[in-house]
Amino acid sequence: MTERLYLYDTTLRDGQQTQGVQFSTEEKRAIATALDALGVDYIEGGWPGANPTDSAFFDDAPKTRACLTAFGMTKRTGISAQNDDVLAGVLNAGTQAVCLVGKTHDFHVTTALGITLAENAENIAKSVAHLVAQGREALFDAEHFFDGYRANPDYALQTIRAAYDAGARWIVLCDTNGGTLPAEVGRITSEVIEAGIPGDYLGIHTHNDTENAVACTLAAVDAGARQVQGTLNGLGERCGNANLTALIPILLLKEPYASRYVTGVSLDALEGLTRTSRMLDEILNRVPMKQAAFVGSSAFAHKAGLHASAILKDPTTYEHIDPAVVGNVRIIPMSNQAGQSNLRRRLASAGLEVASGDPALARILEEVKARESEGYSYDTAQASFELLARAALGRMPDLFEVKRYRVTVERRKNKYDKMVSLSEAVVVVKVDGEKRLSVSESMDEDGSDRGPVNALSKALVKDLGQYSSTLDDMRLVDFKVRITQGGTEAVTRVIIDSEDGQGQRWSTVGVSANIVDASFEALLDAIRWKLIRDTSAGKTA
Repeated sequence: MTERLYLYDTTLRDGQQTQGVQFSTEEKRAIATALDALGVDYIEGGWPGANPTDSAFFDDAPKTRACLTAFGMTKRTGISAQNDDVLAGVLNAGTQAVCLVGKTHDFHVTTALGITLAENAENIAKSVAHLVAQGREALFDAEHFFDGYRANPDYALQTIRAAYDAGARWIVLCDTNGGTLPAEVGRITSEVIEAGIPGDYLGIHTHNDTENAVACTLAAVDAGARQVQGTLNGLGERCGNANLTALIPILLLKEPYASRYVTGVSLDALEGLTRTSRMLDEILNRVPMKQAAFVGSSAFAHKAGLHASAILKDPTTYEHIDPAVVGNVRIIPMSNQAGQSNLRRRLASAGLEVASGDPALARILEEVKARESEGYSYDTAQASFELLARAALGRMPDLFEVKRYRVTVERRKNKYDKMVSLSEAVVVVKVDGEKRLSVSESMDEDGSDRGPVNALSKALVKDLGQYSSTLDDMRLVDFKVRITQGGTEAVTRVIIDSEDGQGQRWSTVGVSANIVDASFEALLDAIRWKLIRDTSAGKTA
């Protein structure tokens, strides 16, 4: 017999409390649609009435299979639930489910709210009863529950019994400060069940202040809780919430959870997990965390030669799951730690088959090691490595040649009589047997300067003859600079991440004492890799 676990996502509410995160209404709709496709059971959309964005989201919320949930707080002392305008604003969102947060720690009741313990318990009971009377599914977020239980277990239990007896469908035990460790979460959850709150009415909401949010959530599930709350990519206040992009695959793929429980997420939907995770980072304009479990770009990267050799024979030697199950891919990065088996695997993944013992393999390894000693890094710049290997193998097509380029940066007044910077680039290339000169500025329509690399990029792709149309959908999505040596001998390494309309994403590297030269080298590699992948010249090389 399998038991049902219910997944409750609070990315749009608790996740929005992350420092530096502020979703627009359209972004909230896009995230809710992606969460629904993934298969979560509840999507907490925010606090209607608390801010215009949340109110607008509920006014025009997307149609979802998941139960859309509004968040608010219990009624205030001295006001009936029927006449509390804050509570009314939450109900007016029209959602089937409503989650109300209330105090369960006696210290917070008397200090933060300044009311009696009895008044607080009454506020909880009457608020939940009002929701139930309106035909809503009521959830009670027991704020600071674990701290409150530790300080005064009788009162903490009294508050959640008040909600349960009033008809709450879910009592959510919240580790609001994120300081409780897994063993204690499991013990307290068990004691709550023993005290009369059934496990299939209990949820768990943890924060990651000790890097234990996922472990604490699993401890609560082991003890009997049947609703799991969290956020995509672990967004949330301070150090974040329990990360659903880790919890969901654990529950579906790892024992004892995989055989004991079922969720609303199917194995087919799980293949979209990595894509959903990266979509959120794209919305937030953040670089995805490479080391993120399951969905990070390094989650299935095998750098050491010993590891790569074993992976070639059987991937399970160094992989706990097949990366494709969560929509991720295996990567065999190149570095000065690489061996020939690692190298051949990486070449094969780029479509470059090389026989074992081919002298070119040793040449490529030596080239990688020599260049990394100069400051290059092919660990992350896989596209640049492929170009290096093609050149060593004599499989680099003759696409175009850069004869010269120049960049100038000028400060001058714009039409608003404001001093602004303007970058201008001139690039001369030889393509299709003739020289072509292109000039571009980096000025946006609003008069702002996008910098010399932007000007170079625009000038370079402006007139590449037969190749220009292939580059129309290419764009630079990230630009990273690192100084690899200090002082007067400083060397700059530039990593450029690019992507196109086909969903391809690739990284290239450039190194120079001059940041513009390093940037241009990485930019050239990015363009050449794209052309090799998408033109007949590359396919016949």
